[in-house]
Amino acid sequence: MSSSDKPELVERDVKDKVDDKEDNSGFIDKVKGFIHDIGEKIEETIGFGKPTADVAEIHLPCINLEKAEIVVDVLIKNPNPVPIPLVDIDYLIESDGRKLLSGLIPDAGTIHAHGEETVKIPVTLIYDDIKSTYDDIKPGSIIPYRLKVDLIVDVPVFGRLTLPLEKTGEIPIPYKPDIDMEKIHFERFSWEETIAVLHLKLENMNDFDLGLNALDYEVWLSEVSIGSAELEKSAKIGKNGISYIEIPISFRPKDFGSALWDMIRGKGTGYSMKGHINVDTPFGAMKLPISKEGGTTRLKKNREDGGDDDDDDED
Repeated sequence: MSSSDKPELVERDVKDKVDDKEDNSGFIDKVKGFIHDIGEKIEETIGFGKPTADVAEIHLPCINLEKAEIVVDVLIKNPNPVPIPLVDIDYLIESDGRKLLSGLIPDAGTIHAHGEETVKIPVTLIYDDIKSTYDDIKPGSIIPYRLKVDLIVDVPVFGRLTLPLEKTGEIPIPYKPDIDMEKIHFERFSWEETIAVLHLKLENMNDFDLGLNALDYEVWLSEVSIGSAELEKSAKIGKNGISYIEIPISFRPKDFGSALWDMIRGKGTGYSMKGHINVDTPFGAMKLPISKEGGTTRLKKNREDGGDDDDDDED
């Protein structure tokens, strides 16, 4: 073979390799296209689709001075003919761009085929944690919040999908009301049993209204317990406002010793009071503590003719 034939042989080898490469590439493209077509046909035939989610409701089942329990109801709809797993729930609660709470709930359940499920996301805000982190958040205030939730689901054909949700609202940082006993009004007096009315002043220290429904209490005069009770009582206390209520009580004066004579002579009498009030608020029902230590009050007696003494001022 002459040397002039060699370039022709080299060119043929290179050309064959190029042709083989093009054939292989075309074959792979055809396979990919075939698989894609099959996937689309399966999706059309069986009816696979992307699930949807929405925040249905936000509950505050418990609010007190220590914490707020929040339950987020998320409605998830699955249009697919097979159940889909809810892989993770990633959530964040922030206020004015500052993180209050975040967390991750793994393996959160399964959404039934062609069905819908309400998934509950429980979170708890601890007020001490918030107040220790952000000094400007004060007891009695209302703060805005933004809730962000990412639901991660695993769907056939589509693979893992993230369904983002967002909701805004307000949440209170409650503060206990201030209570004062302004006076004690005798209705009937005897050594064995005296019936009286306690005149109380309740001051709402919160930036939201309180609707009083009931209260329980125990009262001490001169370090002697004069009684306790649970009462249904209705009153509205506006935000940062004051309300006056009257509650009946009975006690035995002979148990007071020398303190009784101080009260009868009109001297100021030391008292303490502890209990709770049940109130309705724009954020739900609350049970808030009431307490007063080291207060001073006077007794106000009915005269024999049914009139009242004039001296009923508080020390």
